[in-house]
Amino acid sequence: MNRLPSSIRERIEGKPYRINNVGLSGATVAVFEDCVLKIAPYQKKNEETVEVMRWLAGKLPVPEVLCYERDLERQYLLMRRVPGEMACSQNFMEQPKLLVDCLAEALKMLWRVDVSDCPRQRTIDTELREARYRVEHGLVDVRDVDPATFGAGGFQDPAALLRWLEENRPAYEPVLSHGDFCLPNLFLDGGKISGFIDLGEMGVGDKWRDIALCYRSLKWNAEGMYGGKVYPEIQPEGLFEALGIAPDEKKLKFYILLDELY
Repeated sequence: MNRLPSSIRERIEGKPYRINNVGLSGATVAVFEDCVLKIAPYQKKNEETVEVMRWLAGKLPVPEVLCYERDLERQYLLMRRVPGEMACSQNFMEQPKLLVDCLAEALKMLWRVDVSDCPRQRTIDTELREARYRVEHGLVDVRDVDPATFGAGGFQDPAALLRWLEENRPAYEPVLSHGDFCLPNLFLDGGKISGFIDLGEMGVGDKWRDIALCYRSLKWNAEGMYGGKVYPEIQPEGLFEALGIAPDEKKLKFYILLDELY
């Protein structure tokens, strides 16, 4: 924190904060009473994320960018804090209908945004190119996947999974996609959607990627994978009923498996 750019340090100096360890982004996230500071290794895609966040102002409830700076090694993003609680909080997990209805409405909010001038495109080709780079450079952590993905009954290794994905591309249905639509990345306040966070993959993308990751996140949280508490009253399949669509098993499988390479 002592190495912060002066433009950011002067906004937060002396304020109490806590470090948020929820998520797997590899960034350091300091949470203040009224703002959040995210410090991450420099990547060009993070600059694109800031551009998308500014583009989304007034379109969706996303964190307001208060200040953004970078040096040769790190990027510093100071955002206004989103009110409310994560959708995976016990409060909302114990209200299954409200939770599922909010998840469905959040997806529909994304789909209603006009993406004609969105500054980032994430086509299936884009996703597969990034997945190939990760596989070829040994960046896939096979310890951090569903145990059924690799090994007996699954794929031999990440390269085999990548080949399957490249041979089984689904039809592309472009919408505004969050890209990592899991319960910790949606905030609710008073039973209403108060904000989308962790927007590093936000852009024009396939609608089924968000549906698939939302469904998996709901299922895993209900089964107690995170925190150990099981919520038997939550029926993840209710997400499709709330959306008014039938589950597309092929697309769900494709995007859940694609995410295993990220």
